[in-house]
Amino acid sequence: MAGRQMKRMEKPERSKDFLGTWKRLILYIRRHLTVMILALIFAFAGTILTLLGPSKLKEITNLITAGMMTGIDMAAIARTGLLLIGFYVASMGLSVAQGAIMATFTERIAKRMRSDISGKINRLPMWYFNRTATGDILSRVTNDVDTVAQSINMSISDLVTSATLMIGSLVMMLLNNLIMTATAVAATVLGFGLMSLIMSRSQKFFFRQQKHLGEINGHVEEIYTGHTVVKAYNGERAARAAFLQMNENLRDSSFRAQCLSGLMPPLMGFIGNFGYVAVCVVGATLVFHGKTDFGTIVAFMIYIRYFTRPLSQIAQSMQAMQSAAAAGERVFEFLDAEELSDESGKQTALPQTRGLVEFDHVRFGYEDSDRIVIHDFSAVALPGQKVAIVGPTGAGKTTMVNLLMRFHELQGGQIRIDGVPTSALTRQAVHDQFCMVLQDTWLFEGTVRENLVYCEKDVSDAKMRRACKAVGLDHFIRTLPKGYDTVLNDQVNLSAGQKQQLTIARAMIADRPMLILDEATSSVDTRTELQIQKAMDALMKDRTSFIIAHRLSTIRDADLILVMRDGDIVESGTHRELLERGGFYAELYNSQFDNNS
Repeated sequence: MAGRQMKRMEKPERSKDFLGTWKRLILYIRRHLTVMILALIFAFAGTILTLLGPSKLKEITNLITAGMMTGIDMAAIARTGLLLIGFYVASMGLSVAQGAIMATFTERIAKRMRSDISGKINRLPMWYFNRTATGDILSRVTNDVDTVAQSINMSISDLVTSATLMIGSLVMMLLNNLIMTATAVAATVLGFGLMSLIMSRSQKFFFRQQKHLGEINGHVEEIYTGHTVVKAYNGERAARAAFLQMNENLRDSSFRAQCLSGLMPPLMGFIGNFGYVAVCVVGATLVFHGKTDFGTIVAFMIYIRYFTRPLSQIAQSMQAMQSAAAAGERVFEFLDAEELSDESGKQTALPQTRGLVEFDHVRFGYEDSDRIVIHDFSAVALPGQKVAIVGPTGAGKTTMVNLLMRFHELQGGQIRIDGVPTSALTRQAVHDQFCMVLQDTWLFEGTVRENLVYCEKDVSDAKMRRACKAVGLDHFIRTLPKGYDTVLNDQVNLSAGQKQQLTIARAMIADRPMLILDEATSSVDTRTELQIQKAMDALMKDRTSFIIAHRLSTIRDADLILVMRDGDIVESGTHRELLERGGFYAELYNSQFDNNS
């Protein structure tokens, strides 16, 4: 009983989603409506010409029938036949033009959707990506957009053609014979009822199908990206079990959607054949009693096909519209996601950056959590200072750097650069102040040169090579097949250390006023680390630098060390001062050497 009530409640909601999504799709494509309307006019005109064909075929039949008694009028048959051929050729031409225009229209829609999604990605806050699977986003950009485009292409023009064909054939039948028309209509009423019933049942499964497709794409992307970890921990069986469960969910929803919608073509075919037989029987009876002629029966045999065939096409069009609504809902859900705040009225640049950075009672908690991560953080980094942020895992070190870069918004307090709150600057203006080297390296498929000068303009080869020599990477790059023009892909394997060297060289080339290093040398050996350290010392000269380090031996020469614990600064000072105090920093420092010994 409860299950039936749940289904009854679900159906109106899905119907509302279906209609609401299609309203949004129509509003979304209104810019291209002129092109679509032109295609639909061509489809309508072509269908009208097709409908005129049987009337001429009726004339030919009657001429031949009459000629069997008195002599066939070949000239009249030829004129009528040529006119009939002209109708069909013109109809074909209009159909070809309509198909080409509709294909152009739908590809424009797909292009615009992908462009809007791409632009939307740049306006989304960082926390959105922390709680949304990458594969699910990719599925919306690829599968869902393609489904919307293909479904619109299939559904709208077919729906117009089918409706025109059905209504037009009904009008032509009414003009020819009322009794045979009533027979044809009665035979197809059942088809409409069954089609409506099937659609109401299958609609929810199309929504589930797109949702499960996004889930399985997200899982595959995640497992493929982390396949090394999966193998190292013998997680293949667990990964496969999760995949099989998602695959089963997708199979189940797809089966239900396709199975129910797949009932419609054979069902409509049966209804069409049933109507065909009924019209033939009734027509033969009328001819026998002298109430109609053979030409009318021939015309009706074609019109009944035109009248019943659209039922199947309408069913398929409605199925395509359901797929478009399901995919469109996911696309619009992404496009409607909360964006970063508007910054059109904010300062776009700092006049001349000195590098004074002030943290004033900073308070922060992640957007999707009630837990406060940074409670009350206050510190001052003077221009040119080398500031190290240390502490145990989870203390909030990386979070502070992310707040400094405005990857997240503060819940309290301020961060100021040269006295200007970062909240008063655009995010791009804040990012322009820093070069950043993360523990997790990121390279894209492109040449070594393109990875090094990423988004920087007019970088000379000499500057690029100096940076690579400084980090000890120049010799390795020269051994590659095409040197700096070698494309980094699956055929060129870089070690984790070499990737990190490349990202450090990228930061040197960027040459920004301030520097952020988040465990920048964690993947290199001791000898390379010393070489990179010398290069970074030169890079950090006269720049305000923030260094996150777990190996405390690497930040002994820092001008200021901030020791964090549970989101707060518990100690600050130089390396010597903190050791002399014998506090938490001294405990951390000594524990590392105890572990090493």
